[in-house]
Amino acid sequence: MTQPGPLSGRCVLVTRPRAQAAILSDAIRAAGGEAMLCPLIDIEALADTREVAEASDLLDRAALAIFVSANAVQHALDVILTLRAWPAALPAATVGEQSAQALRARGMHRIIVPHGRSDSEALLALPELSADALRGRTVIVFRGDGGRELLGDTLRERGADVIHVTCYRRLPPGEGAAALCPAVMAGRLHALTITSSEAVRNLTQLVGPECLARLRELPLFVPHARIAEQARQQGFSQVIETAPADAGLMAGLINHFSQPPNDQARLT
Repeated sequence: MTQPGPLSGRCVLVTRPRAQAAILSDAIRAAGGEAMLCPLIDIEALADTREVAEASDLLDRAALAIFVSANAVQHALDVILTLRAWPAALPAATVGEQSAQALRARGMHRIIVPHGRSDSEALLALPELSADALRGRTVIVFRGDGGRELLGDTLRERGADVIHVTCYRRLPPGEGAAALCPAVMAGRLHALTITSSEAVRNLTQLVGPECLARLRELPLFVPHARIAEQARQQGFSQVIETAPADAGLMAGLINHFSQPPNDQARLT
């Protein structure tokens, strides 16, 4: 049962992959709101983990290991730490604080993470990823299948030997929108949160035209300008860019719904 709070009476769509959705969902409930879970990306472990296992033999000669997400942390270290301990001298880097927390939970302490922004561009701007730091050295990038190539391409341009290791698969959501569209059509949903451009595209393909038209009218909260641009291109009319991560999304939600209705309209 929800408690009174700044999101009382508000139902917010949480679209993170199921394994990463609990923190945001709990925060919405703690603020008095209702969290409706509808993952827009499914994360699947690899049936064949030999590539990840083989990467464990490369750690001792690497200068840096990059984990592109909390999913990469989980699925890479689930394999590697059953085979060997993480080298004490090898730093790990990631794009955001939530992934850094996942690394710390696995007992890792030499962690490189940008502050203020959570993206590849911010990570690449750090001195530890400069050409002077990595030229001629090996960098291992743990990631899902596909995704942006910016990290690897930029590090190669800086002279690093980049090894990509795929440790999980990203899939369109398998459960469909059975609960989502009835709630939307009944007017029960008040806001959406989306944390990747891929998830925006998946949403537009998941629901029918009438449901999508209603969704496009709701305030959509995103933690990055790139996602905001994708949402606008997909026809969403109330896109609100927040600070990074779940904390940024929560601050944006609370600020928006604490404003008088006229001020809410001006914030979008």
